[in-house]
Amino acid sequence: MIKIVVIGAGGRMGKTIVACAEDTDGVSITGGTEYSGHSAIGSDLGVLAGIGKKNIFIVENIKDALRDCDVIIDFTTPESSIKTLKAAVSYEKSIVIGTTGFSSEQKKIISQAAEKIRCVFAPNMSIGINVLFKIVEDVSKVLGDAYDIEIVEAHHKFKKDAPSGTAVRLSEIIADSLDRDINQVGVYGRQGIAERTSKEIGVHTVRAGDIVGEHKVLYGGMGETIELFHRAQSRETFARGSLRAAKWVVNQPLGLYDMQDVLGLR
Repeated sequence: MIKIVVIGAGGRMGKTIVACAEDTDGVSITGGTEYSGHSAIGSDLGVLAGIGKKNIFIVENIKDALRDCDVIIDFTTPESSIKTLKAAVSYEKSIVIGTTGFSSEQKKIISQAAEKIRCVFAPNMSIGINVLFKIVEDVSKVLGDAYDIEIVEAHHKFKKDAPSGTAVRLSEIIADSLDRDINQVGVYGRQGIAERTSKEIGVHTVRAGDIVGEHKVLYGGMGETIELFHRAQSRETFARGSLRAAKWVVNQPLGLYDMQDVLGLR
């Protein structure tokens, strides 16, 4: 049985992970944390997640939660996840990070930490999205420079980072497939006189209501258009992906992995 601690267990994603673990074979939730002052501290995480009393209470001090666990799952904020990562290294615990919006420097910290622990770090834990990553790589190579490429992503109005980590990863995969530098060809929204250049990759963001997550990659050719689209209907898809990653990573050598590794798509 893989023992899991959920960081941010009182939040939307945290509660979803706890609920999904209830019917996932081979895993159990043994602890959860929240930031100082959060109203969920001291609450039974099972009751909060709607699965009944578990006599496991959300704590503020991560050290109290990590004593009896195999893997940490963290979908919080970049700053919070880096603190969690440092604790994981100190206690030699594996970690699954689904947080997005990291800076380049923070990503370096994650890579360095993964030299000492097992770490799955992915911008999107959805199995479907990770299949889309693979499809986009193949399609981009086949279509080449003859098609204009645009990415459109939409999320709920509370999402803090833009564009989404998934859209950023899609743009990186496409650019790499076409031997382009996304830092040179990425265009993030357009206004005014903005005639398209031949190799640019457009990335556009929508924030509205309670949209869980939508991503579209559009290939525009002369005479035809190809669209690849993924819609997440609930946070459950991300939660179940993270639990799958947690079960997988404990049996791997020390190192940094993503969902492409977890799903055997490489």
